Amino acid sequence: MLLLTLESTELFSALGPALQGTAAYPVLTQFYHHPWHGLHLWDLVQPTFMFIAGTAMAFSLRKHRQEGMSWGQTFRKTLRRSGWLFFWGVLDYAVRKNGLSFELWDVLTQLSFTTLVTFLIMDWPVVAQILVSAVCLLLPEFLYRAIHIPGFDQPFTDQHNFGNYIDWVLMRKINNGGWVAINCISTSAHTIWGALAGRLLLSDKTGREKLKWLLLAGVVLLLLGFGLDWTGITPIIKRIATSSFVLASGGWCLLFLAAAYWWVDLCGHRKYIQLFLLFGMNSIFIYLFFEIVASRWFNEYVFAITGGLLRIADIGGVGAAIMGSLCVFALETGMLYFLYRKKIFFKL
Repeated sequence: MLLLTLESTELFSALGPALQGTAAYPVLTQFYHHPWHGLHLWDLVQPTFMFIAGTAMAFSLRKHRQEGMSWGQTFRKTLRRSGWLFFWGVLDYAVRKNGLSFELWDVLTQLSFTTLVTFLIMDWPVVAQILVSAVCLLLPEFLYRAIHIPGFDQPFTDQHNFGNYIDWVLMRKINNGGWVAINCISTSAHTIWGALAGRLLLSDKTGREKLKWLLLAGVVLLLLGFGLDWTGITPIIKRIATSSFVLASGGWCLLFLAAAYWWVDLCGHRKYIQLFLLFGMNSIFIYLFFEIVASRWFNEYVFAITGGLLRIADIGGVGAAIMGSLCVFALETGMLYFLYRKKIFFKL
């Protein structure tokens, strides 16, 4: 969420001209989605978001059961949450300058589906949940490869694949960036694996055992994902969430969680995570704020103020753009700090 917030302030765009032609520019490109076949750091943001939502679900469901909530009560609460996620995900893209739009590409819309799928199998044995996640990967593979619709019969070609066809059927439009709505099928595996990781963390295993299983599972998924890509079986493409992409990114998610678990829980370095805590505790709020409010008004308002003040000091161009972005980020962090101090946490 911290990285997404920085991106929403246009900081990475502002840094581009300053770093162009330097040794640091290749690092900056990692903060943009890969154009198609490949994997950048930025391609791991959404998988991590959906993965950790599954992990949080495991903790949430345990709390509900401790409070005596029945399965039906928990299901209705999860269904309501999925409904709100879907609503906000659609609303995020709904309001355009030229009118209203119906689109299903937002991460919250995708998460509304993966959350429900994960909940419905939460009580199943671990092996059964892993098998369901495998089905989530294999079903799109079959659909992309086996269904040949004229104009949409090229499985891994942008604008000409089965996912693009479904978008045309559902929304009468195709995303220019190559994103497809049925990504929610294969990325359900991310949320399922996140829930399994949460289940592991809640188990009676020792800390070292938990860390070992997280690392082992992460390495296995990385090998499977990159193996499919390197052998030419299935390319890693984030924009259509191919099985190889989901496996590779899922492996990174597990390794990220293992690192956080080692650093915070096993080593006890809790005092060094305050900034991340602010963004994590109100992740839905800050996401909706920079997607709906900041992108349409707040950013430009702050940029106008900082740009005007910096012109007085004869600072403009790249320097002014960077400082404006940092001011937006500081103000948004301040809002999160205020909410944290007041114990105000927005949930769906």
